[in-house]
Amino acid sequence: MILSASEIVHRIQCEPGEGKLVINPYLRECQQPASYDLRAASDIALAQGKCTLVPTLEWVELPTDLAGTLRCRSSFGRQGILLGAGYVDPGFRGQLTLCLTNMGNDLVVHKNDRIVQMILHEVRGRGNGYSGRYQDSIGAVEAK
Repeated sequence: MILSASEIVHRIQCEPGEGKLVINPYLRECQQPASYDLRAASDIALAQGKCTLVPTLEWVELPTDLAGTLRCRSSFGRQGILLGAGYVDPGFRGQLTLCLTNMGNDLVVHKNDRIVQMILHEVRGRGNGYSGRYQDSIGAVEAK
């Protein structure tokens, strides 16, 4: 099941331990009907034909019953921007590192530009949360 805007807001406002979702900072303008737009943390040039790592401004914490799928916003897709590595595991916390490849003309992404949509999915059944090497990431994190 994909979470609606009202369920995303409910999860952000609930108490810790009750499936609390953290998106910090949260902006109402970034809330979409069934997704949330994540923004660039800083100005960064996307050179034609290159893959560039771009950190999100938002710190995200997913409870163990939610996973996220990332999709490039269509306004960037129309300019030739492709997103790689578009999945967020249940239990992940940190800034997300976006792998953006520019197949169009040189482009500058500015701080606060809404660049990807995070679609949140319910995960059924008990499972362990993410505990890998990218947990608590800050800024753009190279492959480890």
